[in-house]
Amino acid sequence: MAGVWVFRPNAVINLENHRGKKALVHLETGKIVSSYTSLEQILKQFGWERSNGGDLDFLQFHKPPPIDLISLPRDFARFGSVQMFDIALKCPNNLDVRDM
Repeated sequence: MAGVWVFRPNAVINLENHRGKKALVHLETGKIVSSYTSLEQILKQFGWERSNGGDLDFLQFHKPPPIDLISLPRDFARFGSVQMFDIALKCPNNLDVRDM
């Protein structure tokens, strides 16, 4: 159970879950991924290659073998926690999702 325990004057205790913004963090440097350019540089270090072609609405990276795929919305403003967790799952020792 994630959240903050809040003790009220009337002896009521609540667990409040503050859903803040998430950030993808490069563990080696501690820096937040703030653009697809920085993400691509990090992914290249770990053997990921950018895929050309395909859907124009998405950026895709693949890592052979076995074939693994990361698919991201082309607009970084639409890059959200679902994509962050997907990347962190596929690069567990290099990237992590943190609360801001």
